[in-house]
Amino acid sequence: MATRRKPSPTAALIEHLRQLGLRKYPGAHLKSPWPGHLDLAVNDKTFAYLSAPESDDDAGGVSLKLPLSCSLALSLPGSEPTAYGLGRSGWVSLSFEHGAPPVAQLESWLDESYRAQAPKKLVAQLDGAGAPAKAKAAPRARKAKAKAAARRRS
Repeated sequence: MATRRKPSPTAALIEHLRQLGLRKYPGAHLKSPWPGHLDLAVNDKTFAYLSAPESDDDAGGVSLKLPLSCSLALSLPGSEPTAYGLGRSGWVSLSFEHGAPPVAQLESWLDESYRAQAPKKLVAQLDGAGAPAKAKAAPRARKAKAKAAARRRS
């Protein structure tokens, strides 16, 4: 009988962030643009690139859009502006080669990244202010109401 190998602490951390993102954020879904990635997206816009370690030599890491705390994240060992020009837009890549930042910090940055990428309506829903809006009357119904009101006035 084959025994299952326990996931590394980094792989478990990446999985924790992935599950938190799916559970907490409205409209969040998985997106897998290339092998080794099972990222988080909202409205098909990625808000967290999550790279779990595939071997003992691989450190794993994350890339997040951090418009508010970009400079803080870039001050950590193993961090750099995300490649392909994304760094200019506040994206930061964190390699866990030198260890991961505290879980609470990563969760906070995941939240910041979601808020930077998600539509305002979904952010409002996350904050509890996004109660479903009253449905607008269809254009035909509005016209009929306007005609009826005009008839009453004449």
